[in-house]
Amino acid sequence: MLASNTFKTTVTALSRRTFAAAADSAAHKPPLDLYGLNARYANAAYIAASKSKSLEKVESELLAIKQTAETSASFRSFLENPLISRSDKTKQVEEMLKAKTSPVTLNLMTTLAGNARLINISGITDNYVQLMKAKRGEVEATIISAEPLNKAQTDAVATAMKSQFPAGAKVVLKSEVDPSILGGLQIQIGDKFLDLSVGSRIEEVGRTAV
Repeated sequence: MLASNTFKTTVTALSRRTFAAAADSAAHKPPLDLYGLNARYANAAYIAASKSKSLEKVESELLAIKQTAETSASFRSFLENPLISRSDKTKQVEEMLKAKTSPVTLNLMTTLAGNARLINISGITDNYVQLMKAKRGEVEATIISAEPLNKAQTDAVATAMKSQFPAGAKVVLKSEVDPSILGGLQIQIGDKFLDLSVGSRIEEVGRTAV
């Protein structure tokens, strides 16, 4: 009888630990299913940052690193240089970032250096930002016009677009100017694209006339 009770206690404790581990895993699971090499690194960084409660910090650090890679020719050259050994790159990355970034960002960058994947940092950052936007419930919408829109025009378009957004979504509006559309608007909401431009209408008339 004692052995039976001990077995039940052990099973119960094991089950609790299993459920606790599953709950912990679910709590830190990335909010989007992204695939590919860059996504694997971004997902790992997201999980690690979630567990260490540094999601926003890691996001800002990765964006800063990406910006430096895009604006500094010397840093870009360092990332791309195949003549620097993996071990040397790892050491140099650690020296550059150890006192300046969170452990998650440092670990990601040294891992990339060790795997000869530092050049992927821009794509990895883009994927990480995607995950963060999903976590915040943000939906990006881009309004493309032939000429810059004033605030009243932008607000009017945003109001007309409200029905296209999920309830409770935090809409992040961006405006772009593309004179080639001639007039009207093009609107990008997530992966949806609506072309209301004069240029597209002219093309449609041309196809009809043929």
